[in-house]
Amino acid sequence: MARLGIIGSGAIGSAVARLAVSADMEVLIANSRGPETLTDLVTELGAGARAGTSSEAATFADQVVVAVPLTRLRELPLEALAGKVVVDTGNYYPHRDGRIAELDSLEMTTGEHAQQLLAGTAVVKAFNNILAHHIPLLARPADAHDRSTLPIAGDDDGAKAAAADLIDRLGFDTLDAGDMSEGWRFEPEAAAYTQAYAAEPASLAENYLTDPGKPLPADALRALLAAARRPDVAARTF
Repeated sequence: MARLGIIGSGAIGSAVARLAVSADMEVLIANSRGPETLTDLVTELGAGARAGTSSEAATFADQVVVAVPLTRLRELPLEALAGKVVVDTGNYYPHRDGRIAELDSLEMTTGEHAQQLLAGTAVVKAFNNILAHHIPLLARPADAHDRSTLPIAGDDDGAKAAAADLIDRLGFDTLDAGDMSEGWRFEPEAAAYTQAYAAEPASLAENYLTDPGKPLPADALRALLAAARRPDVAARTF
């Protein structure tokens, strides 16, 4: 049985865990508060899932989904993650993360910052441009005509291929957006960010939990990425 480690049990981490278990993968999920706080989630997920520490999740599989705030990346177990493919779902939100000069100045993208912090791993940016609410709603079998596409970015082609295989198993097609320097194309404020998957983009901020989502095919995503204009990150407050 294929395995997946997940560090972070919030909305994104839990959503990915549910898809993985549904895809007959064995999941080990961890958070910063300890395995004992994950009893309810693991019970809900069923026999295919168990809780552990971050180090246990890092060593559990060759691929590890990391769904933690940007500033918490420094706390991850680097030795245990060494050589692994890390699927990073995070974004830069200054109100939560504080100001990060390298990101505000556009010296680097959030993905490049993550790769720098997680030296020794192969980071692939994914699942950061879709609301957790929409992940289960838009996941589809491989042969579905209305499958949605997620962008991925990374500096290691082998890691991106491995991440694409994982994401395919979870229910989404992928589109390679380039290396980490191009990751801004699907970060906050970009057209390929969360509103691209919304049935009612104009009212998404008001009623996102009731929005049923709208499939995003590869051609539409490709056009959004190509037309993207890099946002003024220093002006970002949310």
